[in-house]
Amino acid sequence: MAKYLTLDDVDVKNKVVLVRVDFNSPVDPETKKVLDDTRIRAHGETTIKELAQRGAKVVVIAHQGRKGDPDFIPLKEHAEILGKVLGKPVKFVDDVFGERAQKAIKELKNGEILVLDNVRNFDGETKEGTPEEHAKTELVKTLAPLADIFVNDAFAAAHRAHVSMVGFTAVLPSVAGRIMERELKSLSRVLENPEKPCVYVLGGAKADDSLEISKYVLDNKIADFVLTGGVVGHVFMVAKGYDLGKPNMKFLEEKKLMGLAPGIKELMQKYPDKIKVPADVAVEVEKKRKEIPVEKLPTEYPIFDIGAKTVENYAKIIYNAKSIVLSGPMGVFENSEFIYGTRKIFEEIANSKAFSLAGGGHTIAALQELGLSNKISYVSTAGGALIEFLMGKKLPGVVALEKAAARKL
Repeated sequence: MAKYLTLDDVDVKNKVVLVRVDFNSPVDPETKKVLDDTRIRAHGETTIKELAQRGAKVVVIAHQGRKGDPDFIPLKEHAEILGKVLGKPVKFVDDVFGERAQKAIKELKNGEILVLDNVRNFDGETKEGTPEEHAKTELVKTLAPLADIFVNDAFAAAHRAHVSMVGFTAVLPSVAGRIMERELKSLSRVLENPEKPCVYVLGGAKADDSLEISKYVLDNKIADFVLTGGVVGHVFMVAKGYDLGKPNMKFLEEKKLMGLAPGIKELMQKYPDKIKVPADVAVEVEKKRKEIPVEKLPTEYPIFDIGAKTVENYAKIIYNAKSIVLSGPMGVFENSEFIYGTRKIFEEIANSKAFSLAGGGHTIAALQELGLSNKISYVSTAGGALIEFLMGKKLPGVVALEKAAARKL
C-alpha cells in the first residue's frame, strides 16, 4: 500500500503546480546541445501533459549538470524540446526564483507551462538537509507562496536530499508525479513481494554496489538467484578463488574493486547455491573472440564477455523465473565480437514470461541496440536512485512525500 499521495488525490484546476522533474540529459561538451531527450520526453508525455490538460498552471523545476562541469547549461533548449514533445508552446524564463521568475509565474494562465532555469544556479540547491531545514531557504521561501501544490516526479534524483527535491514538501500539499509513481510501483514488485523464483542479473562495469545489492536481496529473501557477468562477474570470480590473469587482475586493482572480494567470498559461503559466476569467458586474441573454460584460467588476454556454457547455465535459471531484475550488460557489448553474452542473456529475459525490470545507462543502451526495450516489463531511467533502492536504502525524495502524505497537507 503506497504511503504517498499521487495526482489522483489532488484537484489541480486553476492551481499553480510546482513540478520537480529530472531533465538532466547528456550534453555535447563542444556544442552544448542536448544529445538525448529521453527524460524530457518521459516527463512531458505523462505528468506535465496531464497537469496542463487538467487546467493547472504548470511551473517546471529541474537541474542540468553540476556547476563547473561542461554539461552545466541553461534549460532553454530543454523547454524547446518539451514544447515539441507536447506540440504546444512552453514558456522559459532565465531565472530561478528572482523577480523575472516570480512575474512569469504570476502571469501563467490555466493549462500553460513555464520552465524555470537550471535550479543549480541557486548556490544552496545541492546542500543535503531535512525538508524543514530546506523550507527556510530563499528558494523555497520565495516560490512556495506562489504555488498551491508541489509534485515530485524526479525519481532519478530521489536519492538526493537537495532543496528542490524535499524543501517544498514541508510547506505545500505534495504528491508523486506519474514517473515517480510508476518507478515506485515497478520497483516494489521486485523488492517488496516479488513473484518467485526471483532472479537478479548483475553485470556492467560498475561493480562497487554489487556486494551490497547481493547481500540485501539474499539476506532479505528477495532474490532466489544472483547471476553475475561483466566486471561484476570478474570480481565474484576472484572472490571464488580464480586468478583471472595479469591484465584482468590489474584492471580490478586499478578500479579499486579487489577490496570487495573478502565480503563476496563470505556471502558465497553463506549462499553457495544462489550466487552464480561464469563457467567460461571470452577473451580477445588478436582482436578476435576466443572462449575458454574458467578451469583454464589465468589468461594473458583481457576478458571481454561470458562464454556459451555460462549463457546455457544462466538461461535455465532465467527460463524458470517469475521476477527478474536486470542491471548491467554481460561484457563489452559495444564491440561486435563480444556482444554475444549480452545479446543471449537479454533475449532470454525479454522472451521470458516473468515480470522484468531493467535499469542503468549501459543496460538501456544495450537493450536499445538489440531492439529489446519494448519486451522488458519496465525500463527504469534512474541510475543512482535505482541502485540505492535495490540496496534497501530509503530515498529522501520518497520519504519527504510520505511525510507530507501523513500530515495530509
